Amino acid sequence: MHLGEEFRCGGSEEYVLWAKRLRGLAEGGPSPWKGDPQFTVRVADSPEELEHLLAQQIEGGYGARITAGYCWPWSDARKDGTLISDVAIDDWARPWNSKSDRRIGDVPPAPMWATAEGGFEQVGCVYTAQGFEYDWNGVILGPDLVWRDGRFTTVRAANRDPDFRNSKRVSEPHFGKLVRNVYKVLLTRGMVGTVIYSTDEQTRDALRTLIPESADAYSGRPR
Repeated sequence: MHLGEEFRCGGSEEYVLWAKRLRGLAEGGPSPWKGDPQFTVRVADSPEELEHLLAQQIEGGYGARITAGYCWPWSDARKDGTLISDVAIDDWARPWNSKSDRRIGDVPPAPMWATAEGGFEQVGCVYTAQGFEYDWNGVILGPDLVWRDGRFTTVRAANRDPDFRNSKRVSEPHFGKLVRNVYKVLLTRGMVGTVIYSTDEQTRDALRTLIPESADAYSGRPR
């Protein structure tokens, strides 16, 4: 039995390939998103807009989660179990998903963040999101992956993952590949659509050029 294929992103092979090319993980380089009836891609200009667009889909009966690159500190919970809003972008701030293996109040345990009620209120990372899918996927591109000179480039100083910061264990070329693969995982969690936001203005401008809103106008998906 051949198991060489996987049903990612609602079966949209076009989106999976486009996302790989976007990050330099497939030949051909970044290209404009031309749209696919099976999948919707949108760009948000702020984290508030990203959250709002996903909340609209939840109101419509879909599931949704927000993920981000590991570019912010990840604090332990307070003594009362409440989470600290470490993922802070201007006036918007949300906590990472819980580190705990058990539910604390309305916060689901780490292994259930992607599927349990209450997970939308936290931001997931690659370690929590990998292996799971949900209807609508919000992805925050942190300052460790930015658009410069017509392509994405990685910025090691902006990454907070302790496993990536050791230059003796992780060389610069290896770091770049690791970060690109992290966003490969994050960008392919959605089964209906993905909303992308970048903390970097130049990157947002590039994404707007690569992902025109008209590309998904015919898809019939909720917008």
